[in-house]
Amino acid sequence: MTRTPARRLAEVAKKVGVSEATVSRVLNGRAGVSDSTRESVLTALDVLGYERPTQLRGERARLIGLVLPELQNPIFPALAEVIGGALAQRGFTPVLCTQTAGGLSEADYVDMLLEQHASGVVFAGGHYHELAAPHDHYRLLRSRGVPVLLVNAAIENLDFPCVATDDIIAAGQAFRHLASLGHERIGLLLGPEDHMPSRRKLTAFTEHVQQAGFSVAPVEHALFSLEGGQAAATRMLRRGVTGIICASDVLALGAIRAVRRTGLDVPADVSVVGYDDSGWLNSTDPPLTTVRQPIESMGKAAVALLVNQMESASFQSEELLFEPELVVRQSTGPAPAHVLKTADAS
Repeated sequence: MTRTPARRLAEVAKKVGVSEATVSRVLNGRAGVSDSTRESVLTALDVLGYERPTQLRGERARLIGLVLPELQNPIFPALAEVIGGALAQRGFTPVLCTQTAGGLSEADYVDMLLEQHASGVVFAGGHYHELAAPHDHYRLLRSRGVPVLLVNAAIENLDFPCVATDDIIAAGQAFRHLASLGHERIGLLLGPEDHMPSRRKLTAFTEHVQQAGFSVAPVEHALFSLEGGQAAATRMLRRGVTGIICASDVLALGAIRAVRRTGLDVPADVSVVGYDDSGWLNSTDPPLTTVRQPIESMGKAAVALLVNQMESASFQSEELLFEPELVVRQSTGPAPAHVLKTADAS
């Protein structure tokens, strides 16, 4: 084979902590190198961006793609920390693939990971949530036999294992909390209409509203952003809601801003419940009542399921549902004694 450039030998040797001669033996397929050292050299080659020698390209690298939609929402860095740590403990190198405006798409990242012979991919938030989004890159991974794990509810027929927070239980916890405080005008603020976790929350919310017999229960959809939450909550407030359940903490912070800009108070006039429980929410003003996703348990289970796929070369497209926990803080309180004016009366 073509000799490896001296610079490549030196960089890989330094990365792994072995001699250049050892790296050369690995790249030339020679004996006398332990399996663990061979794996380390090949992983370092991938991490440094070098192509593997032709005869080694059929082997899977010990790289795992972790594809995230963003890092501004604190839930995604939290997931990355748990999943990345669990992968490292098992000897894998996580490769963080974050989408940014004008940057690489999910499909672009999938192409890159396939070129690097990644051993598997974890998607935590992405197009698999959305009915109207492109899904061909997921099917490409399936056709190549690359193990994939999804975090939270996916569209049907992708046939990948999934770990998810139980959205039905989450919506019920938030609704019952507000109802127990005397709220009878409760709104639900969700993500886009084709977003599967939001759809599940809507199903549960609708059932609870019908059982309670509440007449004011508006539902709004928005992009998962502070601005989206503010705009949607402003529309809700015109209908006289006294409680707002949000599909993310970021949406909830937008809702609180909307309440204040309307001249009302949280929670004296309007109570707000979030979803995720980002690490800093006990420091907001007021500290946010939210439904906590069990990130630690979900992240470890995700890695275990992914590794099981790699080791057994088979999988079941099962969904593991994890129960969330309502964390009550100061953004919720008793329903106001006065009845807010509602646009429905006009």
